[in-house]
Amino acid sequence: MAEDKKLFKGFSRRDLLKSLGGIPILGAVWFAGIDQNKKAKLERDFLLEKLNIKATPPPESGPMSGDPLRIGLIGFGIRGEQLMRSLGFATNEWLEEMASSAANNPNDKRLADFKSQESLNVKLSAICDIFDIRAEKALRSFNVNGNTCKRFDNYLELIHSGEVDAVIIATPDHWHAPMAKAAIEAGIHVYLEKPMTHTVQETYELREACRKNPKAVFAVGHQHRQTQSFLTAMDALAKNTLGHVSLIMTTTNRNDDNGAWQYEIHSEASPETIDWNAFLGTAPQVPFNTEHFFRWRKWWAYGSGLSGDLLTHDYDRINCILKMGIPKYVTASGGIYTHRDGRNVPDVMHVNMEFPEFTTGGTQREGKEKGMTLVYSATLGNQFERGTVLMGHDASMELGNTLTIYADPRSTKYKDLIQEGRIDPTVPIFQYDPSASGVDAVTSATAKYFADKGLLWTYRDGKRVDSTFLHIREWLSCIRNGGEPSCGVQEGFEEAIAAHMAGLSYKIGRKVEWDEEKEIIIALPGEDLDAILLDNDYGLPIQKA
Repeated sequence: MAEDKKLFKGFSRRDLLKSLGGIPILGAVWFAGIDQNKKAKLERDFLLEKLNIKATPPPESGPMSGDPLRIGLIGFGIRGEQLMRSLGFATNEWLEEMASSAANNPNDKRLADFKSQESLNVKLSAICDIFDIRAEKALRSFNVNGNTCKRFDNYLELIHSGEVDAVIIATPDHWHAPMAKAAIEAGIHVYLEKPMTHTVQETYELREACRKNPKAVFAVGHQHRQTQSFLTAMDALAKNTLGHVSLIMTTTNRNDDNGAWQYEIHSEASPETIDWNAFLGTAPQVPFNTEHFFRWRKWWAYGSGLSGDLLTHDYDRINCILKMGIPKYVTASGGIYTHRDGRNVPDVMHVNMEFPEFTTGGTQREGKEKGMTLVYSATLGNQFERGTVLMGHDASMELGNTLTIYADPRSTKYKDLIQEGRIDPTVPIFQYDPSASGVDAVTSATAKYFADKGLLWTYRDGKRVDSTFLHIREWLSCIRNGGEPSCGVQEGFEEAIAAHMAGLSYKIGRKVEWDEEKEIIIALPGEDLDAILLDNDYGLPIQKA
């Protein structure tokens, strides 16, 4: 009986009666005879009621009815193919590969998932790719079932052709902003892959173009904004479950050539099949180079390295939860330590983003708690999973496709419950698994890495759903039904500036500061920040053989 009293210590009469509501009580002996499972359930229910965290999916995007929207794709590489499958268009080669894989492995549901995907009521009417082999592959696959797809050699011809209502852009980073700006100014809707821009100046120019052309719906491809566990995390933070969050740690951990951007070089690539000048654009004019064309993420001239490619995922998924905006200060360091193959972007990077005025609310005396640091730590030489953790005074949250919260032993908010033995800091006070009522197929460590960042799938009613599909659907719904995309130009502006600050700090070797009032990255006298950002050699450590 002493054990029972300890178990229910701290319950008010109202709490106890409410917790026991609905359970038949057969006489006064019930309480003494209650089994341990029921006692544990009462404790769990009581705590869940106290926390009051709501695990709800985002609002459904609107209907896909009406005339089909005509979509143009610019860039049919690795990501372009993935985006087209989310749109409902798969290549013949992919369909054959998935059919074979499903025949050999009953757990492989990729083909079944694709075939059961909702129709988005679109026509893929145009494609622009400067590699003939890719463009021809698209035309062979997508000119079927009443869909007519035309190839354009130049993105401006596609945009101004009158053949498209909207475009999806999945090109190397240095083409993102110029293409998106041209489309927006022509009144064409845009879905743009991250990072939003390749330079600081482009970031302002693209935002201005969107402001001047508000009827063109613009979305950035951060599909993790559809992730159900992230939306549950937003509710937990809004209810001050963690107390004041002072430190966030998030990571990239990869250890294979593909993860390090060593993509396959096509055997038919040549100056005859690739429009090399169209690829270069404003980048340094170098001779034809298949390494640069297929593995462009390894060079500042075309890509943005860890800061623009992978940091942007982690920054934006935290920003979508906390809405902390652009950091006041950014400090970055790292180097090329595991892939000395001629690249000039780092393969190990450590970034501190400081938000000295930011607060998530607190439980201690007013004015004691303010300020936060977001730490991004990345390596392309090890895949040990370090996860993402939000560390508050009262609790810590492990954030992935599932959500786990632990009370802190020194918490103010949970002090009494910890002392009473009703909360054990080594045991989660809250766990949320949106797949609990569904079944997951066996997957790889690489897939788990992407899934935990919300980049592969999320859940609706326990069923696994492709995150990119939901994000594209949201964009199409905004075009058809009105509304704003969850990751629009303002969110893209914040993502791009934060990423550029990280890239600049790595190259310059000092803390980089943002002036919120003037909306500028502060440069020292004589510094041209964009020139530094794009320079292939600036700040590059000397590599010894």
